[in-house]
Amino acid sequence: MSDERFPIVERSYGEKEDGLTVGIANIHAAVPDVEANKDTIVRVAQIFAERGVDYALFPEFCLSGYFWDDVDRCREYMDSAVTDEHIGWIESELEPLLGDGAPAASGGGTGGLQGIVLNNLRHAGDGSYYNASFVVDGGGDYLADESTYDKVFLPGIEREHTTSGRDDRLLLDTRHGRLGFTTCYDYLFSALLREYAMVDECDALIQLASWRAEAAREYAGLNVRTPHYYADLWDTVIPAASATNQVWTFACNAVGEHGITGARFCGGSGIWAPSGLCLLQASRTHEELLIVHNLDIAGARDDEQDDFDYALDFKEIYRPLGESRGFSRQVG
Repeated sequence: MSDERFPIVERSYGEKEDGLTVGIANIHAAVPDVEANKDTIVRVAQIFAERGVDYALFPEFCLSGYFWDDVDRCREYMDSAVTDEHIGWIESELEPLLGDGAPAASGGGTGGLQGIVLNNLRHAGDGSYYNASFVVDGGGDYLADESTYDKVFLPGIEREHTTSGRDDRLLLDTRHGRLGFTTCYDYLFSALLREYAMVDECDALIQLASWRAEAAREYAGLNVRTPHYYADLWDTVIPAASATNQVWTFACNAVGEHGITGARFCGGSGIWAPSGLCLLQASRTHEELLIVHNLDIAGARDDEQDDFDYALDFKEIYRPLGESRGFSRQVG
């Protein structure tokens, strides 16, 4: 399958065909048009399946698109776009793309996906929503508490509509390694990433985002100014966190302008190795699909730790705090 709307950048990490193949959708969500977004997700998932992708990643709010300031109109639309209302679509349109299908047209693997990673709203018990990431893998109730990662840290307008997942985490054990999940703003909180890396021993983090581009910062005395501070953060925080936690980061971000507010999402989806080096990155301005075949995520992490194992060195100085997942510096 080919699709002129979605340019494809396809690479291979190595020769071993039993490695992980990841597809990352650097795409735009229409607002307000959940049906258009469903069509986009299916078209992209079909492309990924044909090209031998194991796990297909889609951005935060890939079904609904992002919030806007008209509370009543936004709430009415989000009620129609909430994932709970589209389980039938998942079962009829996405689940058939799973499993061992026909041989892929290119790359390794088969035409069947192992998992489709989505993010959208799900109902919370208090009448608000959770911002939930989940994996469509044929494993049952995708929206059960134990099957979702509910965004923990909520910026700005999200506080008006969503409830924090608090201490939530989601771990996915695959034959390629262990995957953990974060959503957008969560990635800026180092304690959460440290837990995933040092307590849960994840090999890779899946970061789904609707990360904006524009925000001004100015330091006039030093003649330093940027109009796209958020995009700058994306490019600095992800490699730093990948390196200092010695984990892969598979980051999938929205791109393009919000259909109502005009806010621009910075794209730049990509793959960062445990060294912190970016191996492949998508466009800032247009939709693009990234595919990397044969990733050795556990092996590359082990190789990085052969030089400096940050987890071992950290635990020589810091100890766990009782039964919690936090650490405190050892005294004496």
